Amino acid sequence: MHRFKISEIGNNVFWLKGPEREHLVRVLRLSIGDEIIGFDNSGAEYKAVIEAIGDKSVTCKILEKDYPEVEAMAQVYLVAGLSKGEKMEWVIQKGTELGMAGLIPLRTKRAVMKLEGAKAKNRVERWQKIAAEAAKQSHRVKEPKIFPVSNWKELTELLPKDTQWLIPYENEQSQGLKTVLDKLDPQCPIAILIGPEGGFEEKEVQWSQEELKAHSVTLGPRILRAETAAIAALTLVLGYTGDLG
Repeated sequence: MHRFKISEIGNNVFWLKGPEREHLVRVLRLSIGDEIIGFDNSGAEYKAVIEAIGDKSVTCKILEKDYPEVEAMAQVYLVAGLSKGEKMEWVIQKGTELGMAGLIPLRTKRAVMKLEGAKAKNRVERWQKIAAEAAKQSHRVKEPKIFPVSNWKELTELLPKDTQWLIPYENEQSQGLKTVLDKLDPQCPIAILIGPEGGFEEKEVQWSQEELKAHSVTLGPRILRAETAAIAALTLVLGYTGDLG
């Protein structure tokens, strides 16, 4: 059954507008009487039947409401250094499928990509659309939030104060991820800092340790690409907290 993000919801009815209406009408060519699934980022999903198709909206009558247990038990965020090409898009898509709560694009010293002003805003809007599509494809009921492109000093304002920070770092030799996870509270948010293609500068790692109380960890003896490290770390954390595997 096809899934759609609800544009507006009322008593026993919801509406699909904009791109969701266009996808239903022009791409899928659904008709009055067809059944669909709608979700509104509240954690609920709604089985509904199409009642009316207008020029600007589709009206759907709600048949059932459910709260499927599809979201990750732990709130895990990725904080990813800006990467060139389609690497960030890939991380957002796969991170959404795995269950990340959100992603913060981070400006770092060694980042090749530079995003400012309107260009940064437009790129974040595109990334949010990628997250939305991945959420629908993977049957999630909450889209992960893609935050504005941010600087290091803005991180403390973006996530809750009880967020626990991890920073995989190639120069960390002694402290493995599992050792740190044993000490963390899975009821509190966890944020994973991932460097760009060239990795973090030592000063950036030190800042995260001092200002964020971040735990530097090793992901193993091999050097991973930035996008591989992001997905590997996210998978390991979600697996440890009981969501995967």
